[in-house]
Amino acid sequence: MEVYLDNSATTQVFPEVAAYMTQIMCQQYGNPSSLHLKGMEAEQILRGAKETLAKILKVNEKELLFTSGGTESDNLALRGVASAYQRRGRHLITTQIEHPAILQTMHYLEEQGFQVTYLPVDAYGRIHLEDLQRSMRQDTILVSIMHTNNEVGAQQPIAEAGALIKRMNPNTLFHVDAVQGFGKAKIYPKKMNVDLLSVSGHKIHGPKGVGLLYVDEKVRVRPILFGGGQQGNLRSGTENVPGIAGMAMAAKKLYENYDEDVRKLEECKSFFIDGIQQMDGTRVNGLLPGNPHGEGTAPHVVSVSFKGVRSEVLLHALEERGIFVSAGSACSARKPQPSATLKAMGISQELLGSTIRFSFSVFTNQQELEYTLSVLREIVPMLRMYTRKR
Repeated sequence: MEVYLDNSATTQVFPEVAAYMTQIMCQQYGNPSSLHLKGMEAEQILRGAKETLAKILKVNEKELLFTSGGTESDNLALRGVASAYQRRGRHLITTQIEHPAILQTMHYLEEQGFQVTYLPVDAYGRIHLEDLQRSMRQDTILVSIMHTNNEVGAQQPIAEAGALIKRMNPNTLFHVDAVQGFGKAKIYPKKMNVDLLSVSGHKIHGPKGVGLLYVDEKVRVRPILFGGGQQGNLRSGTENVPGIAGMAMAAKKLYENYDEDVRKLEECKSFFIDGIQQMDGTRVNGLLPGNPHGEGTAPHVVSVSFKGVRSEVLLHALEERGIFVSAGSACSARKPQPSATLKAMGISQELLGSTIRFSFSVFTNQQELEYTLSVLREIVPMLRMYTRKR
């Protein structure tokens, strides 16, 4: 049996999405900037995709920019805003558990002379609004907080944070990295006081290499790519028409079946957590008090520390049984180092290198999870014995 439980890294493309993209690549393959019929066909597809995504987010179509993925969306939001508003202030706020696309960009901006405050999180991976309030300054031009953490599934109080930011300083802009949350939560930027929002196609059963950035119409962003002036001069480059269309179709499919899909994910998570907690020497990270099945966290992510077993060893042992998981963020998996998220949450040094992330999708079923739990019950004690003997 093959079991894919690394859906926070990437997801299987919906078959209908793949078929639609193939059709576009083979039939409506024109450049949307061309003035002939083929170009107009491609432009019409882009308009349809933008309309679909705008309806889901409840924003204006003109407020959406298409990018190459979450990383570019994050970079454009942070660097574009910092450049456009640096005369107003040079202070930025983010959290200690952001994705590398945010943290590395913040480090770059620090090198450019900006000051960055990194908010701590509690043992459950959540920020405290009091810390955000204390960090706000008159020269704070941007706050960037992720919606859902990619490693432990912690969900931040985005609406409350947005209200606080605007109450303290209406000129401070609020960016949200929603790459892990989009498709698993209902996210409405305007209701949440969110000025910029990043999304990626391949986390929602769409293609890789495409994403979007919502930019409120009142916000100024300076481009970080220059060229033909597409998308209102904010993001040059010929648009990835099949990718954009595929992302929009995947998003529409997820949100049309939202209640049923999220309930299924929650059932998978509850079942899996129950099975894990029956094993000795395990810890499920990020569970909120009084919520033993993961309530109040992302429905698709379970982070588990296995005492006495190295995560890389367990990962490959599971792979040998056809089970594919992750030892953390896939974006930094080839650069082994202790998880910044787990460290910020206060996870002990002993468990930092013994943590596996299991992440589910609409394709995950209980039979796969039963098989995974049975394999874990078999191999974890064996790996612990091997570790002790060494």
